[in-house]
Amino acid sequence: MAIGPLQIIIILLIVVLIFGTKKLRNVGKDLGGAVHDFKEGLNQGTEDAKKDSTTEKSTDDNADKAA
Repeated sequence: MAIGPLQIIIILLIVVLIFGTKKLRNVGKDLGGAVHDFKEGLNQGTEDAKKDSTTEKSTDDNADKAA
């Protein structure tokens, strides 16, 4: 038994009636901000990893030149 579009619309209407549009808007805003911050953190983590690997390579190159 699959959930059809009519059932989804009914569920959404019940949720709107229970919580109200203002509260749902705030929840959506908070959820969107959390997703944005998560993606920003992932990007920052990959940038830091790239910087660390570049620093290690240049340190290894300098050690090879000194020897």
